Amino acid sequence: MWKFISRRDHGLMRRVHRWRAPRWIRLWMVCATRGGDGWLWFTLGLIILLYAGLDALAALAAAALATVSGIGLFVWLKQRTRRRRPCHIEPHCWANVLPPDHFSFPSGHSITAFAVALPIGLFFPPLMLAMLFCALSVAASRIVLGMHFLSDVVAGSAIGSMLGYAAFRLLS
Repeated sequence: MWKFISRRDHGLMRRVHRWRAPRWIRLWMVCATRGGDGWLWFTLGLIILLYAGLDALAALAAAALATVSGIGLFVWLKQRTRRRRPCHIEPHCWANVLPPDHFSFPSGHSITAFAVALPIGLFFPPLMLAMLFCALSVAASRIVLGMHFLSDVVAGSAIGSMLGYAAFRLLS
């Protein structure tokens, strides 16, 4: 099963690394990945706190709990799996974003994006579509920029979603 996934990951990596994406997609992907570095989530938390007041504390606490748990889990998993990043295997034709660490599995950006997006969206349903758009953009950017394989992002998104939902259930 792992060989099947790995073959598919490497095939997609080669196609993505050779794709000359339109300028607007390149800009979107770089902005999404930089937003996923953390400043987007902190800014969002401050805005929610300003507009929702004390009603936002449970939502922000759930997002923080899921995020901290996710960070601990992805650091632990990356040290165990030690999977090389696509950008270390084959050069990318246009992206020159540097990876935050050496290992690929799972995607920490995807874990964090969904760990924040899900509880915020569940506590504030009108924000759910925007939150999912942001999380999906961050996750897609990691593949398009050559930082992760598809399976890294799928696993990270699933882990972040589970942690986000569990934190929501715990604190709602």
